[in-house]
Amino acid sequence: MDQKVLKRLVESISKSVNSFKKSEIECLIRIFHNLVGRGDVKLANVGLDRNTFRVILHSVFGMTDDVLMNRVFFAFDKDNDNYINVKEWVRGLSVFLRGTFEEKLRFCFEVYYFNGDGYISRERIYDMLKNSLHQQSPGEETDEGITELVDIALKKMDYDNDGKISFADFEKAVKEDRLLLEVFGPCLPEAKSCLDFEALAFQHILTSSF
Repeated sequence: MDQKVLKRLVESISKSVNSFKKSEIECLIRIFHNLVGRGDVKLANVGLDRNTFRVILHSVFGMTDDVLMNRVFFAFDKDNDNYINVKEWVRGLSVFLRGTFEEKLRFCFEVYYFNGDGYISRERIYDMLKNSLHQQSPGEETDEGITELVDIALKKMDYDNDGKISFADFEKAVKEDRLLLEVFGPCLPEAKSCLDFEALAFQHILTSSF
């Protein structure tokens, strides 16, 4: 890997990502380079496709919900080019691993709203709850039961009573009850998965510091 390219990337990314030290950003770039697996190419111009990223979410972070893994991919892919580039990779991991409550709140909302209009619609809530319940107990959910859950969710979270959940609605509801952060399905990795990933990703930093 070209050390000058690497150094420039570290400097560039560190300006917008404050949760990692530069040495940690370098580790994450090296991991990205290995995952992309295209030899000594310009890192800024390559990326992880959706299937590769889903494998990472499943094998490294323990995610199993196909629908939500797809949505997490799109939440990472800020420029909507269907690839996660190295900067998107580091920025996304900064939320996963060390994001503030507010950053995680906004990330979850981005995962949950689907059509780009900035709202979680009744239909979208229905689909997410149906998918989530099916993952937990296949075949046991009923349309009537899911509709009731949708009504409960809207009653609890739709503060302006417009039949959909805005970011302001979501933020207010989650700040009042933090258990609602992943109310429509798990889209953040569990703490243990994050700690395990960090231990593996940054192990040479730890060993070289002694």
